[in-house]
Amino acid sequence: MVRLHKPFLEPLGLTFPQYLVILALLDGAPLTVGALGARLDMDTGTITPLVKRLEAAGMVSRVRDRTDERRVLVDLTAASRALESEVRGVTDQIKTACQLDDAGLQDLRRTLEGLAYPAVDSTQEKERK
Repeated sequence: MVRLHKPFLEPLGLTFPQYLVILALLDGAPLTVGALGARLDMDTGTITPLVKRLEAAGMVSRVRDRTDERRVLVDLTAASRALESEVRGVTDQIKTACQLDDAGLQDLRRTLEGLAYPAVDSTQEKERK
């Protein structure tokens, strides 16, 4: 899947993991680093370097939460918000490249989730959703 996304993400200057971060933030920024990691199922050791690279590229900002300085809030910058239609359009490009309709895309997502979480029992599955 990463290889399939690459030609569509390169013009945006994003790697696949960075794309996932931007998508998550487009759906509800600002987010704490912890909430962002939970949404993407990534630990802080993985998400923090991604966010730092996006910050260096001018795509996100990181600020301490005024109400709790232990938390870092991640938000989109004007530059990344300007790319929203292109970022969201990648899904349609993938659907076209794979020749999938919406039902086929949902089937693919379920299959990939099954591969990512093969040993998850039904209780854990409900918690993830």
